[in-house]
Amino acid sequence: MEDNDFVSIWLEENGNPAIEELTQLNLDIASKTAETLADRGVSENELAVSVDINPDEIKRWLMGRHSFSIKTIKEISGQLAAYSAK
Repeated sequence: MEDNDFVSIWLEENGNPAIEELTQLNLDIASKTAETLADRGVSENELAVSVDINPDEIKRWLMGRHSFSIKTIKEISGQLAAYSAK
């Protein structure tokens, strides 16, 4: 892509709304997950074990340094629902 094409110029001036929306969604999910864990008295390590994910990966998600995949969102939301049912 050329440096002076319309799309590159527009993105440079306005940012990429899709990326910004995805970033905000990931931060919202991380915040809600951390809040739910705290409300239920569940540690990050317990969540990691229950969804079979490396605890360091969970920490990166909750700190907003790593994006969630749809698969991971489903696994975590399922486990959070299980914690809510207890």
